[in-house]
Amino acid sequence: MLVSNSLRPSSESENHESNAFQHHYTSLPDGEERGEVQENQRPPAKGMRVMLYGFWTLVALMAYYGLVSNWNSTTPEKIKLPRPPCLPRGVAEGVSAKSWGPHLGFPSYPWTKRMLDWQRTDFHFQPNKNWMNGPLYHKGWYHLFYQYNPEAAVWGNIVWGHAVSKDLIHWRHLPIAMTADQWYDINGVWTGSATTLPDGQVIMLYTGSTNEFVQVQNLAYPADLSDPFLINWVKYPGNPVLTPPLSIDPKDFRDPTTAWVTSEGKWRITIGSKINGTGMSLVYETVDFKSYVLMEDVLHSVSGTGMWECVDFYPVSQTEDNGLDTSVKGEGVKHVVKASFDDHRNDYYAIGTYDESSDRWVSDDPTTDVGIGLRYDYGKFYASKSFYDPSKKRRVLWGWIPETDDGEIDIEKGWASLQAIPRTILFDKKTGTNLIQWPVEEIESLRLQSHEFEKVIVEAGSVVPVDVGTTTQLDIFAEFEIDKEVLERAKELADDGEYNCTESGGSVTRGALGPFGLLVLTDKSISELTPVYFYVAKRSDGNFDTFFCTDQSRSSEATDVLKQIYGSTVPVLEGEKLTMRILVDHSIVEGFAQGGRTCITSRVYPTKAVYEDAHLFLFNNATEAKITASLKIWQIESGTAPGKYFSGLKNLQQEFMFMLSLWVFMFIFVL
Repeated sequence: MLVSNSLRPSSESENHESNAFQHHYTSLPDGEERGEVQENQRPPAKGMRVMLYGFWTLVALMAYYGLVSNWNSTTPEKIKLPRPPCLPRGVAEGVSAKSWGPHLGFPSYPWTKRMLDWQRTDFHFQPNKNWMNGPLYHKGWYHLFYQYNPEAAVWGNIVWGHAVSKDLIHWRHLPIAMTADQWYDINGVWTGSATTLPDGQVIMLYTGSTNEFVQVQNLAYPADLSDPFLINWVKYPGNPVLTPPLSIDPKDFRDPTTAWVTSEGKWRITIGSKINGTGMSLVYETVDFKSYVLMEDVLHSVSGTGMWECVDFYPVSQTEDNGLDTSVKGEGVKHVVKASFDDHRNDYYAIGTYDESSDRWVSDDPTTDVGIGLRYDYGKFYASKSFYDPSKKRRVLWGWIPETDDGEIDIEKGWASLQAIPRTILFDKKTGTNLIQWPVEEIESLRLQSHEFEKVIVEAGSVVPVDVGTTTQLDIFAEFEIDKEVLERAKELADDGEYNCTESGGSVTRGALGPFGLLVLTDKSISELTPVYFYVAKRSDGNFDTFFCTDQSRSSEATDVLKQIYGSTVPVLEGEKLTMRILVDHSIVEGFAQGGRTCITSRVYPTKAVYEDAHLFLFNNATEAKITASLKIWQIESGTAPGKYFSGLKNLQQEFMFMLSLWVFMFIFVL
């Protein structure tokens, strides 16, 4: 067994200081001021004491349940509409089916509460319960607005959840920001984007699904811009501000972007759409965000790609190591167009050149255009949205991780889906052809004990245990070197044909130079395992491609979950070692290869490799290559609780329960 060379607290860990959450929005019941009791005062009769105690206890309980109801902001009964019984959730609204069940053709697995409880993550953002799916920075706080169903762990009844954070890691849930309460959004408050104007005003444009399921764009803004938490939002009385053009289907017009300013001082936004099978992004121009002009040309379109959702458009610097505000343009700047594809739920991007005068964007490489080339993530990562963080001069990317189990199981466990760890986005100056995505630096504040393993030899066809204690929450950095002699000999061997991660058999398929990597969330007998690995494949022309893959085919004994194999090629430049970083958080595994050139997010549902029965292994299933591996591994503490920047209480309900308990104690003491 491999033993840690350095079993010590990580030097990067920080002490978390508890700060009170200063701004209160729901009044709490205050106790009556009690005058000083004189020695000769006669206490009230016993019966009166009991009546008063019962009365005030009842009042307190009623106030508590009223507060809980208000804080959770459930959608009012009057706006709940029955779902068409003959269609899966989402189809009537004009999006892909959001409901799923025992569609794999296998019987349901006998899940236990222990297994289901383990699946909930500890340092990824997710609501306390039920189903979820535009970020913003305002007055020192990061805001996350997300699509949320407050009523059930399934898609439907979509409103805007709201949470704030000082560091993108420790989050505080706030009241629901916007509910579906108007004719123009009665069937859902869908995706939107925030734009901060030069004078500090915040503009929010969002898609609403009307009473007739027509997709329209609406304007909202904070009721009190001085409020750092932006609790209350006002919907513009003149909504909707945009309706579908005549050439566009009423259900193919959604998800406005953050606006960018032109040289003439006007603002432009783009909205996802399609005509027949051609996906596109329409462009509108405005000066006041209330009236708009549809530009003559689309920003970009690609034939055969289908509906473009959650379009994103932003600049990246070719020379600097920082993000750029959405309106930046000029020398040394490229622009990224990204679209989420509803037909298969993947996020594709391309890098190109934007011409403001013609309002057209052109991809640098037509073979890797939007929808046919590069993806943000080759696993489960969808409906992503980026924003510019002025406090750290970076562009931050959020992505949604859906479930891949039976929807009935999600209802049983009471929640579904979550957000990926926020990532910074940079242009890869070394390759010049792709983006680099990397977890925000704040995640390192959660690192606890570190373990280092230097130059571990992993022979071909071997598995090596890595002893780091509990492996449910880990941050792993791994570096691999292939034996140079074997690499030279491999040039004379037969090629690997048309190898790819998804169709070449996963980690059990052996070649001269792979697969090799790590087995995460693996039980002791290695019967339930999730390999994250490299595979170096020889092409027919004698050169090599490096693939980065995650194999879920043996990740669970359950039969009612999807167990796919994900991955793609990753650029590796001459002289570079093969590197990967893996974040493990219960049922989420996020992998980043070669500094973030290729990323894979996986959703796994083990039945045996949970809690103390989850282990970590190095493996090398190559037939020829001997691998030298160096690892640095940190255990990770929970991060989504209020923690460092808030009081130790999780939410206002707990705060109120504390106040209620104190109230009752005071009554008992007085009586």
